[in-house]
Amino acid sequence: MAGRLVLVATPIGNLGDLSPRAVEALAGADVVACEDTRRTGKLLAYAGVSAPRLLVVNERTEAAGAVEIARLAVDGKTVVLVSDAGTPSVSDPGARVVKAVLDEGGEVEAVPGPSAALAALVVSGLPTGRFCFEGFLPRKGRHRADRIAVLARESRTMVLFEAPHRLARTLEDLAAALGGDRAVAIVREQTKLHEEVWRGTLDDAAVRANSAEPRGEHVLVLAGCGDQTPPSESQIRAALDERLADGLSRRDAAAAVAADLGVSRRVVYQISLAD
Repeated sequence: MAGRLVLVATPIGNLGDLSPRAVEALAGADVVACEDTRRTGKLLAYAGVSAPRLLVVNERTEAAGAVEIARLAVDGKTVVLVSDAGTPSVSDPGARVVKAVLDEGGEVEAVPGPSAALAALVVSGLPTGRFCFEGFLPRKGRHRADRIAVLARESRTMVLFEAPHRLARTLEDLAAALGGDRAVAIVREQTKLHEEVWRGTLDDAAVRANSAEPRGEHVLVLAGCGDQTPPSESQIRAALDERLADGLSRRDAAAAVAADLGVSRRVVYQISLAD
């Protein structure tokens, strides 16, 4: 009999947000996979659940943990996967585990619950009908610059995570690329005693972050850019020249520019051939 993997969302701050279904799933697990056994041990104690076997699955051990959990599922075991807070696999370990279990024919279920991204989105005051989740931005280099350039052209509301010691720099980088007057909501210490929601512009947010040391994990909710004028041919040529100067082939440069500017790859490639 095939076992199953159950992804269980856990509180992001307030333990009162642990759902009855989550408690039931934890109580019925043969193994609980978690990022930190101490934090999950406290959660189990709060829920009144006798600790089953705990398996550490964090950023460093996810690959090996996925193999072990898939084996357990094949052996008919029920494995519950939790992160330190929120929904597993959303900016936390879990995606490799899900794939490994499915590849071995196991079942995967989810017990939904707390989500820092959604909780911040709905209190931001920004449009919620269409949004995208970006998680943490790359920390440095071209990958970071490229990602922010894409965000500058994103028309949907955007949700990002950021650590306190990188908050000011990220706000400054976003203001430079998206415009200092772009609306942003910053949510920290969600569901905890000192929960705070700040709303304003990226310029003001950067000044605020630099004026005092930020504390706690932060969720940034950014307004989309709205309707944009399509890039001109000269803008596309300039972007192509930059990519070609980086050493990309003509075809790869066209693909990269098309993704960056949100235009057809075929159109960009035809412009590249006309040079």
